[in-house]
Amino acid sequence: MLFSSMTFIGMFLPIVLLLYLITKKELHNPILLISSILFYAWGEPKYLAIMLLSIIINYFGALAIDKFQKYKKISLTLTIIGNLSFLIYFKYFNFLIDNCNNIFHANIEPLNIIMPIGISFYTFQALSYVIDVYRKDVKAQKDIYKLALYICLFPQLIAGPIVKYHDIAEQIDSREVNFEKVSYGVKRFIIGLSKKILIANTMGAIADKIFCQDPHTIQHSIAWLGSIAYSFQLFFDFSGYSDMAIGLGMIFGFRFMENFNYPYISKSITEFWRRWHISLSTWFKEYIYISLGGNRCSKLKTLRNLGIVFLVTGIWHGASWNFVIWGLWHGAFIILEKIFNIKQLQETQTQIWQKTLWHIYCIFIFLIGWVMFRADNMKHAWDYLMNMFGLLHLKTDEFLFGFSYYIDRIEIITFMAAIVCSVPLFKNILKIKTKWKMALINAWLTLLLILSMSSIAANTYNPFIYFRF
Repeated sequence: MLFSSMTFIGMFLPIVLLLYLITKKELHNPILLISSILFYAWGEPKYLAIMLLSIIINYFGALAIDKFQKYKKISLTLTIIGNLSFLIYFKYFNFLIDNCNNIFHANIEPLNIIMPIGISFYTFQALSYVIDVYRKDVKAQKDIYKLALYICLFPQLIAGPIVKYHDIAEQIDSREVNFEKVSYGVKRFIIGLSKKILIANTMGAIADKIFCQDPHTIQHSIAWLGSIAYSFQLFFDFSGYSDMAIGLGMIFGFRFMENFNYPYISKSITEFWRRWHISLSTWFKEYIYISLGGNRCSKLKTLRNLGIVFLVTGIWHGASWNFVIWGLWHGAFIILEKIFNIKQLQETQTQIWQKTLWHIYCIFIFLIGWVMFRADNMKHAWDYLMNMFGLLHLKTDEFLFGFSYYIDRIEIITFMAAIVCSVPLFKNILKIKTKWKMALINAWLTLLLILSMSSIAANTYNPFIYFRF
């Protein structure tokens, strides 16, 4: 079930919210748990058992870590293996088979495996819990229903933000719901819905039309248009979903961490990853980078640690060499920026033109990365990039469409909106307290909701990219 579907907005959410608000606090967790299970089962009932089994494994794994201190490392290892085995089988098994066939010229038939929605996200949340227990950052949860609520809480179940257990443990036991929180949550949800429906979907339609074509048969300008449109689609799709999740969490009394902080204003790739998918970045930092030694070891080992983190980042995103190379691409520039101490260099360069050049550099790097991310395979990505930089021989006699085919008045307006919303002009808009300004904001949000709902009702094109991951 998509947050941006009529089923969710018109039926599921109102029913759950009504039950939640009219019942006693003692029933809030059971209502959310049952609702979350129904939410997940609505889309993929046959994979509900996998998630429930994950809950059981982590519940007893954490209890074993807590009780048998002498063998807690063994208990942790077995629990991690249990978690990763699901992820490896459903997400990477056929990828491993394909590579074995290519390397050893074998003919192993791939299995008919469909990846359960959200498995990458709820697996990482489960790992966060058992590692926190191992590190004694939190106590093992004795109530399996509370642990189940943490792992399968529907606002962030299928696409994050990835909520670490130590950040939310107290909120599971006790949280407050009031008019101010519900009001803020609803407004945040509308903003996310608008970003997803009005901007991401429009950008996605442009990108899909362009990327589905042979790179030899499109003009250079159209190739650039496709990469820029996809960059906006990805950002507004995922950040919009995160806004909706954070808003829903607030409605039910939870505070989730921000997942995006205007990443497209970054002036380095290091800064970009402090602003992009923050919950994933901090997860890797806390549970992999620091575990490897972080920056407390030699410079060479620190660079190695960074390389490992971004290799894993690429692998986490999908079972394809595109994602692996995309992760290494970003990791390479993170390492170079570390070697040349880019942050200190930028602090000495205060001129506007210098800051602009750094910004252009960052855009240039992540645009190339997004082409790798979007392309069907690395050959497609390579040809597409060669087209963008005028290094590909084009079949001009096979050009099917001109520039105007992909972008008209609506698309131009949407591009302008995407640019404006990518910078922090309206960052604190929901914190305004002046009555007349609040009235204008509420009127604007109402209009956005009407436009979004109309678009949902009228269109069948409503994908969500991160369901793939």
